[in-house]
Amino acid sequence: MFSRVFLPAAVVTLLSPAAAFASENAPAFYDGALCKPPYTMQSATELYDAAEKLTKPDTSLLTAYVYKLPSDIGQDGFKTNEVVFAGSSVGVLIEGARADELAARYQLEPEKSSILGTSTKGYARVLPDAEQPTVEMGIVSIVARESDAIPGKTLLACEFVSHADLEALKALEGAN
Repeated sequence: MFSRVFLPAAVVTLLSPAAAFASENAPAFYDGALCKPPYTMQSATELYDAAEKLTKPDTSLLTAYVYKLPSDIGQDGFKTNEVVFAGSSVGVLIEGARADELAARYQLEPEKSSILGTSTKGYARVLPDAEQPTVEMGIVSIVARESDAIPGKTLLACEFVSHADLEALKALEGAN
């Protein structure tokens, strides 16, 4: 389930009976994108299971699961009704190109990597050691990314990246 790489996917429309369930879980989905509570595979799986109760995701690009909810679940002045599960990430797709504003609001710093060119603008903040689930395995960060692949949207996500994947990315980007 969590082995996919983030790329955009179209979304499906929910039927109205799911609206009440979505409203109850709206804060949990957005908070999940902010690593609240701190990311674990269990917390990510619980959010995934909650999204699955609402509707089936669009997986047409075979890269991410995107769930369109029947109402806005945004917070802090950001609008979204889309929940995303990609790779080891839990996130939301914010309406508009809002990476700069998300970075300011959530104290994110510019990323050094463009994720092999898939990100046109990216920001991240690594969680403190006390909030890292398994420091020896990898790191958890809050990220905000814009991409030409998802015009008009910004990914806000809680992302776990293994040390092996970080090293591979560094090696690939260093080779270019």
